[in-house]
Amino acid sequence: MSALNTIKIKEKTSQGWLNGFVGVVLFSGSLPATRVAVLEFNPVFLTVARASIAGILALIALLVFKQKRPERKQIFPLVIVALGVVVGFPLLSALALQYITSAHSIVFLGILPMATAVFGIIRGGERPKPAFWIFSVIGSLLVMGYAVSQGLTASPKGDLLMLGAIVLCGLGYAEGAKLTRALGGWQVISWALVLSLPVMLPLMCCYMPVSFGNISAEAWAGLAYVSLFSMFIGFIFWYRGLAQGGIATVGQLQLLQPFFGLALAALLLHEKVSIGMIAVTLGVILCVAGTRKFAK
Repeated sequence: MSALNTIKIKEKTSQGWLNGFVGVVLFSGSLPATRVAVLEFNPVFLTVARASIAGILALIALLVFKQKRPERKQIFPLVIVALGVVVGFPLLSALALQYITSAHSIVFLGILPMATAVFGIIRGGERPKPAFWIFSVIGSLLVMGYAVSQGLTASPKGDLLMLGAIVLCGLGYAEGAKLTRALGGWQVISWALVLSLPVMLPLMCCYMPVSFGNISAEAWAGLAYVSLFSMFIGFIFWYRGLAQGGIATVGQLQLLQPFFGLALAALLLHEKVSIGMIAVTLGVILCVAGTRKFAK
């Protein structure tokens, strides 16, 4: 391999890490922004509105760049992606944030890479080493133990909704990763959003508030953020980074997301981030790193 090719590969890898990093930072603001918006918007309206806005942007992008339509066999996997990251995670996390703070919910993001890995193993037919399952169980017990330590009367409903959101998001990520090889990174989320539009747009009209007069600027900003950055733009950087730097390597940047999310919750929402919350998040991240090491 020539020196010039080596330099080009290094440059491409560096760009992949940079794009992946930007994607993770954008995703990190999702739960704090949702928390702000859900205080004034109905969670269902917030979910269908963000999907509709992002879906319209995705449709425009697909038309402008003249992307070919997915094949018939790719429609069902795209529906799974849509159910996971367009509907499932946004809706369940929005419902959860009616009962828990964004800082509390961010702890659950620590098991998102593990959930993605588990679905990747199921879908890919890999046989992980026993150590993989040990780390998986420890990570899950840390999260459940943290939730119980907060008191069963605190909000078991919020915790269960957040766990459901993580499971569906992991499924959507894993299915989207498979499709990326054939369709391309940003095209996967774009087609998933477009497929959701015929359902999301009518629902947005049905759940639209009678009046928007009492909606604050902060709530509108939260809706704008989750629609533009969390649902669409973040995926463009994220999938581009995965394609440039490699899924296995750049994907590990996702482990930083809970830390960024906790920082945003503390700085922007002035929510309390306890020592225990940080310790649990760190412990979960270490377990996720272990699962990734023994996933193959």
